[in-house]
Amino acid sequence: MGPLTRRDVFSWLLVASALQVSSVRATYLCTAYLNISYVVPETNQTIWQQEEIGLYGQDSPKTSVAGNVYLAEPIHGCEWDTVYRRPNGSRGWIALIQRGNGCTFSDKINVAAMNGAAAAIIFNEYGTFRIIQNRVIQMSHPGTSIVAVMIGYIRGLELVQLLKQGVPVAIAIEVGKQHGPWMSHYSVFFVSICFFIVTAATVGYFIFYSARRLNSLRQQNRKQEKLKAEAKKAIGQLQVRTLRQGDQETGPDADTCAVCIELYKPGDVLSILTCNHFFHNSCIEPWLLEHRTCPMCKCDILKALGVEDHNETVSHTHSETASSGYASMHGHEQLGPAEDVQNGLRDEQLEVPPQYDNLAFESDVHSQSEIST
Repeated sequence: MGPLTRRDVFSWLLVASALQVSSVRATYLCTAYLNISYVVPETNQTIWQQEEIGLYGQDSPKTSVAGNVYLAEPIHGCEWDTVYRRPNGSRGWIALIQRGNGCTFSDKINVAAMNGAAAAIIFNEYGTFRIIQNRVIQMSHPGTSIVAVMIGYIRGLELVQLLKQGVPVAIAIEVGKQHGPWMSHYSVFFVSICFFIVTAATVGYFIFYSARRLNSLRQQNRKQEKLKAEAKKAIGQLQVRTLRQGDQETGPDADTCAVCIELYKPGDVLSILTCNHFFHNSCIEPWLLEHRTCPMCKCDILKALGVEDHNETVSHTHSETASSGYASMHGHEQLGPAEDVQNGLRDEQLEVPPQYDNLAFESDVHSQSEIST
């Protein structure tokens, strides 16, 4: 990741943090006192109740308002044809609406305002438990202009029952206590800075980790390329031999190539490693380019031939011994297939003792060779 990309990433994080700070605004909770008054028809007694049971909506004007209460029909007050049975020309009245039925708070409040209401009291919908029925939340109702207060289900149901019985109910809504914002501006700024620092640290660590990993991969690739070049150099120093009819390696009891697991045939070109193990030339060269060791004894040909860098040498206990034995057996001459073809008259064959796993079989072979001589 280049410098330009990193600068773009940090610029984006800075803009995101600024947007977050500007988008989060402090939310104040303002309670509402409801002064409820009505006359009991049986006793002609006036009942006064004053309780802090309401909560102003988030977008509501935080002012006091008073008036008679009228129930929405239908009770959820979602539709534009909602009816409020009130005297003609009445002003300053308050709409009572139930929450729910798939419409928003803004829809309910705007319908009430269209009918002339000065305020709207929305009571919660029915809940299984009493604590849920009395739950009051701060409503969000953008696009409204009148006072909007929310109360619990049980209190709202009591008002509904009085209104359905034909009892006039008057309510005065007064501003209650104001509670501080759930998150101050300083807290928002602090959280945003922490978010920016954590994000920047994460991105920085990702950049550092990616760069380090990329550098490691490049070093490994360079090392592999260097080792392959050294392996090619070592392969060029190996003895090469072309099998002829009657050679021991082509007999029925001869070993197979350890790479391709096939018998040797006259005309096959063999490469003889420093450990005296031999294989098909076409089989062993790809193997040595990748592994640089004998497939049978794991002898390191780079160290044995002295072409490996001393800083990257892997110690093998038998490499020097194999190298000295290889040099004493074959001398300093190195015969390649091209030289053997050009000299066509050369009949000398390289005496390479075959490899046997069974010592008894090896002694029998030596005894037969002595008898033949």
